[in-house]
Amino acid sequence: MTMTDMTYWLELTGVAVFAVTGALEASRRQMDIVGFILIATFTGIGGGTVRDVITGETPVFWIRDTAWIITCIGSAVVVYFTAHLLERRYVALLWLDALGLAMFGVTGAAIGLNLNVSPLVAIILGTISATFGGMVRDVVCNELPLILRPEIYITCALLGATIYTVGAAILELPKQPVALVAFLCAFALRAAALKFRLSFPVYRARPGREY
Repeated sequence: MTMTDMTYWLELTGVAVFAVTGALEASRRQMDIVGFILIATFTGIGGGTVRDVITGETPVFWIRDTAWIITCIGSAVVVYFTAHLLERRYVALLWLDALGLAMFGVTGAAIGLNLNVSPLVAIILGTISATFGGMVRDVVCNELPLILRPEIYITCALLGATIYTVGAAILELPKQPVALVAFLCAFALRAAALKFRLSFPVYRARPGREY
């Protein structure tokens, strides 16, 4: 399997995972089947759509290949009929989101490099691909986006995209092993953040000077 094929299937898997998180959020909001499909689709293809718009890829990926939309719809329908089997849906949402975050950080960077952008831009594209779908999901469902919370989140996508870009583009290491390492590191960091509630220090307001 070539790296291009691997990126395609990883990206499709990531879309399915993110679509499931969107459908789980719809189940928490007690939406109908149309709401499930809409939120799942927004979440599944949101990040990749923003990436393609920024890079000028026209038409965007889900217009060129309907497999992406079908995957989102299928994921939404499955969750609609099975979400009640999960006792802690928000916990499942967070862990699936972590999985999609790690996948898209790597695949987004790989797609950027295939477009011959600079390593820095590839890292940014990977981070955008990994985070914007979840942000759309949270905004539409009136939740504070995970990307804006103090917990470690966007850093995980940034880590995965950076490891892949440095390894594949700068060090010129074999792409598939580098992609696996990047994915595992990104997921491990997010898993640690969820498990141990890791976060960066937040800004604390202090009284101004008295003159």
